Amino acid sequence: MTDCGCELEAEGDAQRTTLRVVLAINAAMFVVEIVAGVLASSTGLIADSLDMLADATVYGIALFAVGRAATAKVNAALFSGGFQILLALGVAFDVVRRALFGSEPVSELMMAVGTLALVANLACLALLAKHRDGEVHMRASWIFSVNDVLANLGVILSGLIVFVIGSRWPDLIVGAAITVLVLRGGIRIIREARNEQASQP
Repeated sequence: MTDCGCELEAEGDAQRTTLRVVLAINAAMFVVEIVAGVLASSTGLIADSLDMLADATVYGIALFAVGRAATAKVNAALFSGGFQILLALGVAFDVVRRALFGSEPVSELMMAVGTLALVANLACLALLAKHRDGEVHMRASWIFSVNDVLANLGVILSGLIVFVIGSRWPDLIVGAAITVLVLRGGIRIIREARNEQASQP
């Protein structure tokens, strides 16, 4: 079985199926969250929606890398990490802008959409769990989904605090925290990809 490459082919098919599903989920949730974030004037939701966009892009790149040479997989991971870092810088700009010029986040919408996003990301996490120790492009996908779950919990919590105390600052703090989370994830992926690159013959 191993000599004919059937096991590798089966593994590649499993990866493609998983990546297609999580790509569709993240693309759909990006649209939902960006619209809700604008309507709710929520930095946390906007940051999370852009994180969803980054993930959808990463899953698309990982899907491209399945079955290709190790070099292509490393390059895909490097691009994914770099894209996530750029996105984090964009979210940081939005946080600073809203901190300076003000915002009025709608807590109920934040909590509702944050909960929906959490359910979506937990589903992605369950699908990616069996690939978490696999090749570098699949490990990158796992890292993104773990970060997403943490970000969703932050959005829900900040929505609750905004509701209780009537201040915009919890939303801004969570937006900043998601920025740091996204930035750290991108750096980690690039570091792992570099290590993988260095170990290649």
